[in-house]
Amino acid sequence: MSKIDIQSPYKSEKSTDVSIKEILNSNEIKINLSPSQLIEQALINREGVLTDNGALMCDTGKYTGRSPKDRYIVKDATTESTIDWGEINQAISQDHYEKIFNKMTGYLQSKKLYVRDGYAGADKTYRIRVRFINTLAWHNLFCYNMFIRPEDYKLKDFIPEYTVICIPDFLANPTHDGTKDQNFVIVNLTEKVVLIGGTGYAGEMKKSIFSVLNYLLPVNDNVLPMHCSANVGKDFDTALFFGLSGTGKTTLSADSSRKLIGDDEHGWSATTVFNFEGGCYAKVIDLEREQEPEIYNAIKFGAIVENTRFLENKRIVDYKNTEVTQNTRTSYPIYHIENRLEPSCGGIPKNIFFLTCDAHGVLPPISKLSIPQAMFHFLSGYTAKVAGTETGIKDPVSVFSPCYGAPFLPLNPVKYAEMLGEKLANGETHVWLINTGWTGGPYGIGERISLKYTRAMINGVLSGMVNNAGFRTHSVFKVSIPSACPNVPSSVLSPRETWKDDRAYYTKANYLAEQFKANFEKFASIVDEDVLAAVPEPNLSKLS
Repeated sequence: MSKIDIQSPYKSEKSTDVSIKEILNSNEIKINLSPSQLIEQALINREGVLTDNGALMCDTGKYTGRSPKDRYIVKDATTESTIDWGEINQAISQDHYEKIFNKMTGYLQSKKLYVRDGYAGADKTYRIRVRFINTLAWHNLFCYNMFIRPEDYKLKDFIPEYTVICIPDFLANPTHDGTKDQNFVIVNLTEKVVLIGGTGYAGEMKKSIFSVLNYLLPVNDNVLPMHCSANVGKDFDTALFFGLSGTGKTTLSADSSRKLIGDDEHGWSATTVFNFEGGCYAKVIDLEREQEPEIYNAIKFGAIVENTRFLENKRIVDYKNTEVTQNTRTSYPIYHIENRLEPSCGGIPKNIFFLTCDAHGVLPPISKLSIPQAMFHFLSGYTAKVAGTETGIKDPVSVFSPCYGAPFLPLNPVKYAEMLGEKLANGETHVWLINTGWTGGPYGIGERISLKYTRAMINGVLSGMVNNAGFRTHSVFKVSIPSACPNVPSSVLSPRETWKDDRAYYTKANYLAEQFKANFEKFASIVDEDVLAAVPEPNLSKLS
């Protein structure tokens, strides 16, 4: 048992700060425990079990992923005119926030608490200090893994700027508390507090702080926050990988020949690309050592595996098991990756890859984008879901998530796209669209583009060889397709050539182009004309 023996950790006299300080000085507090201590606590509390490789296996309960429809931002004088309010950024009143906050702090009076102090942001110029208050030991281990760990001597005088309180067992009363359901994530940007209740999904903690940085950095520091992975080569050339879930963002950035900066969230300042996090949170569905050795080998003592199951009568994780969810995951500190960059800061990116899993099978496996095209595809954030990924999906369904991270954008997506365009204007950075989905036909007819070929295309770009090849313009999507790439057959580079029926190909390509156009209508009146000119156009002449 211990208390927060820091002199005035909360300086203000706001009721929020006073209540948090009272909780931390009255409860049974375990602060900044080591991974081994937290694992011991989790086992004592029966929060999880150990696997054969020493990782801690835990379940997240009812929610095995984020619940974006239950995320709120407090609407007040600070945020009223700055937040892009709507379905993604739902408003909740200060009164409702205070009601839930008071209930949560009252609920904590008799609870054993785990407290973790950490940084968000590897670049010291832009980092924020965050304190996490958890009722579960394994959640606190997750925060140790996922956020940047201060040196021991800095913990004594650590004064948090933001506080995250996460209580999975605490349920809201929608009738009185202003929420839609019993679970919630509430971000108060004025009080600098995040409240999470009713869900055991640990990813809500990291994504809530990502949302905070997505609000602060563009407004205060002209830093572009990005939902992407990043790595550097031997010459310290930085590469970024954007993509929605299932497109290969984590897999393709984990490259034995390059050092990992980070796998999910980064900032791009005037001089650096820097990791927001201190760890990795990777999907493990169908994980194999041969295909993804860096991730496989990182799952060891100190790592967490979520919602996985064992092989029968063994303590070996069955990564093919979807009994609980397809969104099985692992969390581990970045130092579990041998080939990492320390500190997690690279230079201005030389290459950016937009990854899409096109289940319609019509996008080129690799194409080069102009600046307006890059802004268009950044705002579109396209991928596709296939049968089995969600209940009820039988045919490919197009998904558009602006900036490849719409659920985490407090500002209008065009703000982030304009920042990207400004940074690309220096001419130092090339942008590429990579299709990791289907070729030779749509899902169910064609086949998934070989990971071997995708890696060869990435390597061809990073070596500079693809950029020196000739290019041709796609008649529907307007992107530039390279004529050659080392270790990739030329026929693979042309999606039309992989289809047996030209008319069928252009019918499907035109269909996707129409979806791009329809989705982009919401931005048409607020983007420049050169970005509008990048919108794909159906080519009806190919059907005659």
